Amino acid sequence: MVSDTEVRVITTLGDCSGLPLNEITFAALLKKQGYTTGLVGKWHQGLNCQSRSDHCHHPHNYGFDYFYGMPLTLIEPCWPDPSRDTELAIESKIWLCVQLVAIAVLTFTIGKLSRWVSVPWSLILSMVLFIFLLSYFWFSSYTSPLYWNCLLMRDHEITEQPMKAERAGSIMVKEAVSFLERNRKGPFLLFFSFLHVHTPLPTTTEFIGTSKHGLYGDHVQEMDSMLGKILDALDDFGLRDHTLVYFTSDHGGHLEARLGHAQLGGWNGIYKGGKGMGGWEGGIRVPGLVRWPGKLPAGKVIEEPTSLMDILPTVAALAGATVPQDRVIDGRDLMPLLRGDTQRSEHEFLFHYCGVYLHAVRWHPKDSEAVWKAHYMTPVFQPPGALACYETIFCQCSGKLVTSHNPPLLFDLSRDPSESTPLTRDTEPLYDLVIRTVAAAVKRHKESIKPVLQQLSGSNEGNVWLKPCCGVFPFCLCDKEGNSSAASSS
Repeated sequence: MVSDTEVRVITTLGDCSGLPLNEITFAALLKKQGYTTGLVGKWHQGLNCQSRSDHCHHPHNYGFDYFYGMPLTLIEPCWPDPSRDTELAIESKIWLCVQLVAIAVLTFTIGKLSRWVSVPWSLILSMVLFIFLLSYFWFSSYTSPLYWNCLLMRDHEITEQPMKAERAGSIMVKEAVSFLERNRKGPFLLFFSFLHVHTPLPTTTEFIGTSKHGLYGDHVQEMDSMLGKILDALDDFGLRDHTLVYFTSDHGGHLEARLGHAQLGGWNGIYKGGKGMGGWEGGIRVPGLVRWPGKLPAGKVIEEPTSLMDILPTVAALAGATVPQDRVIDGRDLMPLLRGDTQRSEHEFLFHYCGVYLHAVRWHPKDSEAVWKAHYMTPVFQPPGALACYETIFCQCSGKLVTSHNPPLLFDLSRDPSESTPLTRDTEPLYDLVIRTVAAAVKRHKESIKPVLQQLSGSNEGNVWLKPCCGVFPFCLCDKEGNSSAASSS
């Protein structure tokens, strides 16, 4: 799921790209162990291949028994949606009109062929043309990606198109709590993939203006409230002491996401860089919070470098599953580190990519407190003097807006977590040893990589026949969540 182009994610549900079916997810591993598996929230790993309803990349095909959420991800057109309710009302009337005219065409055609009525063929053809023109003009009015990409699904059914983004999070919490209640008696895996915190920051009026950090802060506080409701449900269902909870983020704050002088993408404190940057700490260093009363000590802080890739082997070990043996698994079981059985991470090296390009390598020697970081490529911040890529919104992975370093820039994160001052032979006695050791690790790492088809290079074409439709194309708008939203907001 990488790219050698500027487009590094699936940007439309009209794209046939998706997670290859030969990939094995942690959900698939646990399902084989008798777990009921559910995904609530963002999927963003593709949906269709040949038609708008084949759902070849649906979560069901990757080990998830239940799915509710967005098949794509939040994008700017998703919120606000000032004309959504009006369009839903208009489409229902137009669709009724089309149905009535279609019934009339069918009736007149049968009647004429049976010689029951005398109607000129020109009138029937005119009515057919009217249906096609009305459908075409209605489809042409869907100029915004809001209609095709901002939608919700429950399993294979579209429940809302376009979705009402500010209420989607509340409905997802309700779905998650319902999943926990249904499966409280047996082993389960719930992957709650928050739409929060992501631009355009759709936030309910209950939380707008409640923080000291603008809309972004309001959005974070709303997410915190949602997480609290899920944890409360675990407690209420008697699952607290029997459930491992792991809460984390997929990347750092998006520094370039701004509206005027208002910061919409968060901030990364002392750490340099942010979202979309393959190597700088601000983009890849995220917190991980773990809760399992009676099994893991509370209040413990672990400074060792770990990876989100560790989730797969960790949950596999807990469920008694075996990780795939026919491929390289980069993750490591976190439980020995979390329990305190060991004080060191099993990751001696971590390789940080931007698309297909290796940007940085982290080395944490087993006999040292140092955490070395070598940058082989770094993005060019713009405009000059800035600390992010404000002109391009996202930093690039290659090309003219990236600087290659030979030898690589070297930092010791244990002494310089902000990556402010590169080390040299004059300032670091171990400089040559570190550079050679990291280079050897990179060589071994690259030899272990098997070439595969890049799912995202040259994709994102937005094919009309792949775009999901809640009704009869092109009359695709629907809202089946009215009752859910009323219940969640009460």
